[in-house]
Amino acid sequence: MKTHRLPIEGLVLVESKPQADERGHFTRLYCPDELGEVIGERHIVQINQSSTRAVGAVRGMHYQSQPHAEMKLVRCIKGRVWDVAVDLRAGSPTFLRWHAEELSAENTHMMVIPEGFAHGFQVLEQDSELLYLHTALYTPSAEGGVRPTDPALSIAWPLPPQDLSDRDLNHPLLTSEFTGLVQ
Repeated sequence: MKTHRLPIEGLVLVESKPQADERGHFTRLYCPDELGEVIGERHIVQINQSSTRAVGAVRGMHYQSQPHAEMKLVRCIKGRVWDVAVDLRAGSPTFLRWHAEELSAENTHMMVIPEGFAHGFQVLEQDSELLYLHTALYTPSAEGGVRPTDPALSIAWPLPPQDLSDRDLNHPLLTSEFTGLVQ
């Protein structure tokens, strides 16, 4: 596994190198030893999988606030997605900036999204699936989100966003009063 720091402090892209032969391939998806510098003293406590059918569908932008903030390690295990992280950290020099990476089953990349970021994605290939590794348990009372189409973020989705859930469509728009998440 190779790690690459991304333009927003704390975001990391992890490259895995599949071992392939005529039978197929084997890919290491997670190794605390190889990712120790990235995850620090955190532990993976929950693993989730999502499946999204429609090309252009957007899920997100979700986060959990303190004391249940979480680091997410996100990998596409089927299909192809455009994975987006938005910096919501109070006082961050990159506050409200976003960064995206294409994740696919083929490229085997994984995005590491630290606490204080909102996360979402857009499906680029039908029936795409994501695997999420979380460092905190899901806590409904700590869940929050920002609207994926919020003009304050100006996320340049590769396709017109569609198939958003009612919940994601109704996240509040960011206003000048929003000063960020305390981490």
